Amino acid sequence: MKKIVLISILFLSVNFSFGQDSSEKRIKHFNIKQNIAIQGYDPVSYFSKEPTKGLPIFIHRYKRIVYLFSSEKNRESFIANPKKYEPAYGGWCAYDMAMKKADKVVINPKTYKIIDNKLYLFYNKIGINTKDKWNKEGEGKLKNNADKNWNQIISK
Repeated sequence: MKKIVLISILFLSVNFSFGQDSSEKRIKHFNIKQNIAIQGYDPVSYFSKEPTKGLPIFIHRYKRIVYLFSSEKNRESFIANPKKYEPAYGGWCAYDMAMKKADKVVINPKTYKIIDNKLYLFYNKIGINTKDKWNKEGEGKLKNNADKNWNQIISK
């Protein structure tokens, strides 16, 4: 069974990898590991306040990014409205994206916030929780800065 799952993921990761299109930039800037987003967490699960690891049997590729889901229901919800469930800033740390020198910083998939029905992820390791900094420094200004910085990054 593990071989079948691994072969499926490998196929999805190389399928349609030839030729350049608008999603090429997207992949270049997206926080993926082994072509899987959010460290394998189910993006829909965040909206029920229970981030859950996805399973390889519930998989979906959206604009060349692979997502795993914890259930078929969550997979179908994502397919119906991917823009709602995709993480902001390509899945990179929202706080660091808002800094003057915006940086693509890895996240802790269990440190997140839903803002205006959108998923924002944060770094949280070795005593540094950027979600706390985000909340303390003011979400409005930081979100505006992060939006601006992200748009500059993805235009490259």
